[in-house]
Amino acid sequence: MVALIKTLQVILALSLLILVHEMGHFCFAKLFGIRVEKFFLFFDLGGGRLFSTKKTRWFTRLFPAAKDWETEYGIGWLPLGGYCKIAGMIDESLDLEQMSGPPQPWEFRAHNPFQRLLVMAGGVLFNFVLAFLAFVAVERIWGESYVANRGAQVYVSELAYDMGFRNGDEILRLDDYEPDNFGMLQADLARRDVRKVRVLRGGDSLDLYIDQARISEVLRTPLLFDLAVPFVVDSVLSDGSNAGGALRRGDRITALDSAGVRFLQDARPVLLAHAGRQMTATVQRGADTLRVGVQVDSSGRLGVMMAPVPVQTQRYKGLKALGAGWSLTGRTLGGYLRDLRLLATPSTGAYKSVGSFIAIGQAFPASWDWYQFVFLLALFSIMLAVMNLLPIPGLDGGHILFTLYEIVSGRKPSDRFMAAAQMVGMVLLLALMFLAFGNDIGRLIH
Repeated sequence: MVALIKTLQVILALSLLILVHEMGHFCFAKLFGIRVEKFFLFFDLGGGRLFSTKKTRWFTRLFPAAKDWETEYGIGWLPLGGYCKIAGMIDESLDLEQMSGPPQPWEFRAHNPFQRLLVMAGGVLFNFVLAFLAFVAVERIWGESYVANRGAQVYVSELAYDMGFRNGDEILRLDDYEPDNFGMLQADLARRDVRKVRVLRGGDSLDLYIDQARISEVLRTPLLFDLAVPFVVDSVLSDGSNAGGALRRGDRITALDSAGVRFLQDARPVLLAHAGRQMTATVQRGADTLRVGVQVDSSGRLGVMMAPVPVQTQRYKGLKALGAGWSLTGRTLGGYLRDLRLLATPSTGAYKSVGSFIAIGQAFPASWDWYQFVFLLALFSIMLAVMNLLPIPGLDGGHILFTLYEIVSGRKPSDRFMAAAQMVGMVLLLALMFLAFGNDIGRLIH
């Protein structure tokens, strides 16, 4: 059931992203009177298709006029994208036959370069608009929830300890940047090319200098910083092992027998090692320090609820949601651009994180969650837009680059050159796809 729910989310999200992207090309082409021959969700490689307004019999029987429509709308069998086939344009189909005759008024090649530039940029523009609208919905309906970094302390991994961080450190600044969201500390450390971290430790501030050669390890470490949680009792469970015992709400446990437990994370291995046994807890209760007996249950727990971690939530109404959505779009775009810079730096090893549809599927939750779906839809829409802007032949960015060259130089690249460039781009994209699938398979194996 989990696999089915994840698969449905991936299919729905990718279908929406592809349809919106191709609709951008379609709308600008129609605006300038350019003929669109095909509009397909997924690829109809080898002529195979699940549906076509011109070839599916039951549809043409119900709507016989569809055979005369200018555009064939359909769904291909290969779910690796989609396309909008524009007349008089060299695209993924590499259809050079249509380019052999003189340009026709309804063809892409017959229009001026500024109009062609807008047609090619339309998909990216629509993806950015989709991301913006989705983030506006997120801010209006659910808002932003996060653990504030100010006042929060870190519980370090082995790598973080080796880099100089210690349990209980409060991270104040990353170079000149003051982080606001605790959950983004690791990403900010990797993305921002941080050289110096100012931390608060035991009432004193000090600087830690970051070795950039270790950024690849930061990217490979699942949880560099955990939130250090003080071992403070919020309530004692009525059916727990210490019901009716000496523990009280607000007690801060600082030691179990002779083992210091400054944070909840310190207590977990100690309690597991003493499962089913009695222990003596050192407790701070107001200004007093007490030693009380506690019973550890067979699962290595005390039967108490901890004080909840304070989470900040900000919701926006009316026009404020538009501003908040715009800000979140900008922050997400900036973060993804920094991620691409890391990918382009081999020494960071970030290229090993490139993923395919398998990685996308793992990003979605195991149960249906509209907040997660809308947020991830916006995130992937930005990723799709940015990736399509890369100046690689075969992507929109490649077409935009050649069109800009034409505008600046006044010379249009030949059809033969465009076809060759398209082939090179397709080879590069296939190589990227193999890298993504290889990374995903490697992660599944390990």
